[in-house]
Amino acid sequence: MIAETVCSAVSAAGLGIAVVTAYRKRYLTAVRVAAYSLVPIGLVMTGVVEWLADTAFSPTAWAGFAVLGVAWVLFMTTRAVERRRGGTRKERRAAARAAERPDAVAPAPAPSLGQSSRPASRPASASRGEDDFSDIEAILKKHGI
Repeated sequence: MIAETVCSAVSAAGLGIAVVTAYRKRYLTAVRVAAYSLVPIGLVMTGVVEWLADTAFSPTAWAGFAVLGVAWVLFMTTRAVERRRGGTRKERRAAARAAERPDAVAPAPAPSLGQSSRPASRPASASRGEDDFSDIEAILKKHGI
């Protein structure tokens, strides 16, 4: 009941401000103020204010919000754990199946970072793949790696 009274007073004050604004020949602003001032009384008439007041003072509603919050935290936690493990269950199963196949290609060993035994100059008939690595190798040598 108090909420409805407050909303009615706010609407009446807003309409009064709209009248004063229209008196000053600022019609567009006056219409906009009138539109905003009609919103609270419209919410009272549709029952939204009563529903909000009932929800705000209901322990059951607050318990429901708490349950929704816990569900959200659990959902976000599982998403974070899933990202750290490396994908969804479906992706992990596919990776496990690929690892079990005998014809699967094993990962290449990591290249050593020591001095290379290859000569510094490349023959002109070097393949395109070796050219890509020669640039990287030159950069690493430049930095002493």
